[in-house]
Amino acid sequence: MRDYRILAIDPGSTSTKVGIFTGGELKKESVEHKKEVLEQFSTVIEQKGMRVEAIRTFLLKNGLDGVKFDATVGRGGLLKPIDGGVYMVDGAMLKDLKEGRYGVHPANLGGILAYEFASLFNCPAFVVDPPTIDEMDSVAKLSGLKEIERKSKFHALNQRATAKKAAELLGKDYRDVNLIVAHMGGGVSVGAHRRGRVVDVNNALDGDGPYSVERSGGLPFGDLLRLVRDGEYSVDELMYKCLKRGGVYSYLGLTDMKKVEVMVENGDEFAKLVVDGFIYQVAKEIGALSSALSGSLDGIVLTGGLAKSRYIVDNLKKRVSFLAPVFVFEGEFEIEALVDGALGALKGEVKIKRYERVE
Repeated sequence: MRDYRILAIDPGSTSTKVGIFTGGELKKESVEHKKEVLEQFSTVIEQKGMRVEAIRTFLLKNGLDGVKFDATVGRGGLLKPIDGGVYMVDGAMLKDLKEGRYGVHPANLGGILAYEFASLFNCPAFVVDPPTIDEMDSVAKLSGLKEIERKSKFHALNQRATAKKAAELLGKDYRDVNLIVAHMGGGVSVGAHRRGRVVDVNNALDGDGPYSVERSGGLPFGDLLRLVRDGEYSVDELMYKCLKRGGVYSYLGLTDMKKVEVMVENGDEFAKLVVDGFIYQVAKEIGALSSALSGSLDGIVLTGGLAKSRYIVDNLKKRVSFLAPVFVFEGEFEIEALVDGALGALKGEVKIKRYERVE
């Protein structure tokens, strides 16, 4: 059996996660970027050179500098709505990622960095399940206002990876089960997975769904508009507040949920109310999506950084376990999912898709 070598790259807001798959084993590490270094760049794309050097240092440290890889794979960025799967990184995709045509996010660097290293190794570059994959049912896209369509922007890579894990535990193929997956981290996305497709999901990037650590989630729109009308915030200020200063931070002034949990353990009733509110909203989202699946539900998956919290997981289970068995996968499995996608493509087990740019 051939020994494939794969370099996986997952850029985040303050780190770049790197994975090396060789000899059938995966080694991964999170390369942290200091705040003062990131502040030198006015745009995400300008960070490319700095992140390239960080990855090179990682390869050198692991004795892999100069080693030829069979493929590189990066976390997909904000692209046009597309089906899930493995995509070849090409000029059309790079253009949309660099221009930020569909939004700016550190994940945009995933395909760009994968292509940069693929050029050095003379190998293909892929992205897997970008956050803008759109498999939503048509009825799920209706918002109630003709000018606004509900959009699919979520933690697609980790959601699908953990959904497949749950299906395996159920002894079934992912394409044969119905699951609800709740990714809980800096943002929260809850998706209905029907036989291998995510047919409904909240737009985690633009503030739909439950509140999270620093995002406000869905808000009463009348009150929101009145804040702008009354001059309390400009549109840009309010958008920043909802996406970066909302949620738990808005109530407690903290983004470190470990500190918040200590407050709860020490008897802080308001902190407990805020965390319970988060649990309540996630549970309501799961319950709503059970109806989207007509009650035909094989399992519920809890994942992301906040799935490490026993308080959150235990209390979520109390609210939703009557619907279906609950599976917990702490943290994120994005590097593993990237490697699996690239490996499938190299072996010919997964169709390699092409990104078609809308001119």
